[in-house]
Amino acid sequence: MITRVLVSFWNNMGDNPLWGLFRNPREVFKKDELGLEMAQIALPAALALTADPIASLIDTAFIGHIGPVELAAVGVAIAVINQVSKIAIFPLVSVTTSFVAEEDAMRSLKGETEEIKLLEKGFSADSELIPKTETSDGENKKRHISSASSAMAIGAILGLIQSIFVIFAAKPILEYMGIKSNSPMLKPALRYLTLRSVGAPAVLLSLSLQGVFRGFKDTKTPLYATMVGDAANIVLDPIFIFLFGMGVSGAAIAHVISQYLIALMLMWRLSEQVSLLPPTVKDLQLGRFFKNGLLLLFRVIAATSCITLAASLAAKLGSTSMAAFQVCLQVWLATSLLADGLAVAGQAILANAFARKDYERATATAVRVLQVA
Repeated sequence: MITRVLVSFWNNMGDNPLWGLFRNPREVFKKDELGLEMAQIALPAALALTADPIASLIDTAFIGHIGPVELAAVGVAIAVINQVSKIAIFPLVSVTTSFVAEEDAMRSLKGETEEIKLLEKGFSADSELIPKTETSDGENKKRHISSASSAMAIGAILGLIQSIFVIFAAKPILEYMGIKSNSPMLKPALRYLTLRSVGAPAVLLSLSLQGVFRGFKDTKTPLYATMVGDAANIVLDPIFIFLFGMGVSGAAIAHVISQYLIALMLMWRLSEQVSLLPPTVKDLQLGRFFKNGLLLLFRVIAATSCITLAASLAAKLGSTSMAAFQVCLQVWLATSLLADGLAVAGQAILANAFARKDYERATATAVRVLQVA
């Protein structure tokens, strides 16, 4: 009787999603096909995600040599930029990765199905009727991925809206953050926030492009682009800040240049693989993006509001407290984003598996991601 009860309990627990955490624990770090695919996606993604906070940390180090007032001012401005940018971009990036992975998998399945049907009818493998993956001159055909075009359009539009909004509302926003009109932090914070806002279209466009590459399970290209952009930022920082004597304005300009460089590199690489413009306007999936990104939007607002509130409270304590907060925040961001690389891998593999109706692989991926996390 006891044995039957235990067996029944064990079988019922197998239907509980939480029980997946304890399924085959020895295979957590197994170097099988799934483990290697996750590592190949997650490691470059984690490095790319960490590269920008590290660059911001270096920015912080350079600005810290100017003085605590400037460091505190930049800290408040960055808190505002992070709040506005993450509200706009993180739902977009997450949705883009899933949509692109799903659409690319379905496109691949369609081609495989057509080829099988033609082979069944007696056509040879080299028949002209069978879809080819290469053109006559040996170059890869450009794919039409509607979700990629949609993500780029939304990213560019949201970036322009963010840029215009922050530039014209910079002073009221900073006052709301605790920097009063008589504060020595106001002028440097206003200059930095206004100039950094000019780069908002590039930031949101480049992040949406990164979402597209992640959907293709390519996290190396965003890593290389981010590393080049951040390296340019690090080189330009001391030149603009100290050599040209531009102070916090120089730091903002260096950051904006690096972001436009990243966006241009990603667009150039993507244009070699995908037709950036959709065949028709109707192919854009704008409604689907906004509908699926809504719940993610609420999640991001809740998470980022905590940091913004903390920055506001630190600013009210004075420049010294705010400067200390800024240093600690950048160190924390540089390390906390490591887990997001794993999330990117899980997201891309899951979307691809669901599109192919490979539910066994989807379950295995979900279990492995949870266990590694």
